[in-house]
Amino acid sequence: MAVTRFAPSPTGYLHIGGLRTALYNYLWARKTDGEFRLRIEDTDTQRNNEDAMKAIINAFEWVGLDYDGKVEYQSQRMDIYKKYIKQLLDEGKAYYCYMSKEELDALREKQMANKETPRYDGRYRDFTGTPPEGVEPVVRIKAPLEGKITFVDGIKSMININCNEVDDFVIARSNGNPTYNFVVAIDDALMGMTDVIRGDDHLTNTAKQIIIYEALGFDIPKFFHVPMINNPQGKKLSKRDGAMDVMDYKKQGFLPEALLNFLVRLGWSNKDQEIFSMEEMLELFDPSNINKSASSYNQEKLLWLNAHYIKNVTNERLAKELEFFDCNISGHDKKEMILDLSKERAQTLVELKEAIEKITNRPESYDKKGVKKFIKENTAKFLDTYLKILEEKKDSLHLACDYEEVTRPFIEKFELKFPQLFQPIRISLTGGTQAPSVYDLMAILGYDEVNLRIRTALDKNFNKEAE
Repeated sequence: MAVTRFAPSPTGYLHIGGLRTALYNYLWARKTDGEFRLRIEDTDTQRNNEDAMKAIINAFEWVGLDYDGKVEYQSQRMDIYKKYIKQLLDEGKAYYCYMSKEELDALREKQMANKETPRYDGRYRDFTGTPPEGVEPVVRIKAPLEGKITFVDGIKSMININCNEVDDFVIARSNGNPTYNFVVAIDDALMGMTDVIRGDDHLTNTAKQIIIYEALGFDIPKFFHVPMINNPQGKKLSKRDGAMDVMDYKKQGFLPEALLNFLVRLGWSNKDQEIFSMEEMLELFDPSNINKSASSYNQEKLLWLNAHYIKNVTNERLAKELEFFDCNISGHDKKEMILDLSKERAQTLVELKEAIEKITNRPESYDKKGVKKFIKENTAKFLDTYLKILEEKKDSLHLACDYEEVTRPFIEKFELKFPQLFQPIRISLTGGTQAPSVYDLMAILGYDEVNLRIRTALDKNFNKEAE
């Protein structure tokens, strides 16, 4: 039974790298009948953003990652942290350091000049003298001076870090506030985390957190450090590449299932399978199978997945999703037909909305290139004749096949090629040349609306006079 967590800092919006980490933790906890917790690491009061904090919660709700228990806020746990800082001081495992900022800067400059790795030199580690006046001390933990810090990473295997690479790092600032690595270790221990799945940018933090675990006699969880998501060029993912607020994906018309399916595959796989339901993810996912190398963000793959889910979710669901984009067709008597036709080509809900509005809204103008290519001198004449034939049969025109039954003999009789008739009709009905099947369009609109739109286009001469 795994107990996992996702612990974002509300200093910025939740981006997809964070959501992928949350998903991996969620899947592992749910698969093992464990617990998945959400903890907001908001101790940095100067950088915290209230809107970002709300956005994190909203993103979880949108993608459907439910967490156990209440949301934990580190800012509400300060008394707990201070208790353990005092314990380490009392046990001689931590100490006050009175080194001023100027002294620390001078030490760093000297070490860099000597081509040494900048690190604290331990000058107050065993200090017993009189503290210098006017300096508010920080609290440093006594890190081991020799040997190695060793742990088995679930993805990267055995990790060995020489103790001389880890100095006596600060666990409490001069104002008494605890530091990141300290509060994370305390929280993970007290909340019973068995598995910590996080980005491999935290790998250097793990050694420090293990020092804290051991100093306080806490059990050490199993760590899984997940490689980063890079852009297609192998560089750090930028906002332009997709590292934007998760809720921006909703605004761009992505379904949460598609985004989660996309993210689970960015670093984990099951043979050549590309489409995963949540049930399949829960059945198959194991963090030990996460790739050791970085993944590449692929916008085309995300769009492909989103198009798949748009085609396969219910029309009832699509109609509900479209309300977010101010597109309400729930009450339309041809809702099913409209959605069945429009979703075939849509990669996003935004594109789906645009496709629907091309059908439901009368065109105000007509594509100039399409008009130039397909509207000829005889177009108006045969369209007029075609409408008269439709009028004669209008009482029997209900389905796409009914329109086809009337249209094919007309095309044969006048020896027309299909684009000669269908493209002028498409332009009349939608304003463009890329709309779906003409027969389906006419079945959705009905004879009266088809007649009105074509007559309007003819009356306007397809706006040719505006050229």
